[in-house]
Amino acid sequence: MNSTGTFYGIGVGPGDPELLTMKAINALGAIDVLIAPKTEKKSDSVALSIAQAHLKPNVQIIYQTFPMIKDFAEETELFEANTAEILRILRGGLNVGFATLGDPMFYSTYIYIFRLLEPSGVPIVTIPGVPAFLAIAAQIGRPLAYGNDILTIIPATADLDAVNAALDRADSTVLMKVYKNFPEVVDALTARGMIDEAILVSRCGLDDENIITDVAAHKGDRLNYLSTIITRRNHD
Repeated sequence: MNSTGTFYGIGVGPGDPELLTMKAINALGAIDVLIAPKTEKKSDSVALSIAQAHLKPNVQIIYQTFPMIKDFAEETELFEANTAEILRILRGGLNVGFATLGDPMFYSTYIYIFRLLEPSGVPIVTIPGVPAFLAIAAQIGRPLAYGNDILTIIPATADLDAVNAALDRADSTVLMKVYKNFPEVVDALTARGMIDEAILVSRCGLDDENIITDVAAHKGDRLNYLSTIITRRNHD
């Protein structure tokens, strides 16, 4: 009887393949099956495109669709079905990798699979990755926090009152997933004197990366899902 395989949650970073860690590369080379997560609206997987070069020639690619949800408790059926498929493969003795953009434990679909899989007792190894906002800060030359700055990371998909409350307390701010409520985010930053310091980056590290420095002028633009704003309060 085959022993149980190991499940690897592999953070592949924000987009630039050179930001993969050595540990991630080694794990990608050791797995027999790669889970490539995608949404209902997308037919491809950005995480897979980053990982592809480091996979064994005979690795099996399995695409799993995941819904875009705010509350895991509201919609668990598809997550449970995907977890069951992974568990069957692991119990067949194969090592399975789950590729995720950025870091697996940071606003990631992997977290839901990890929570469902953990009680089964299968071996799990989680490999951290570079989050997009750190890559953005390095690329645009913008320190995220220094001295006694309070860095606040906000999912812009959260309730607008919660977003505003967080902005009121922040010195330096990362706003993630701004694609959905972009006009409201621009208004909130403008009201707090934080719009002039704002820089928006979409698809950081990918071929079609887009950097916007005049964020207010693009208030009506339709943004890609992988869009992040970095800003800070102007104390001058």
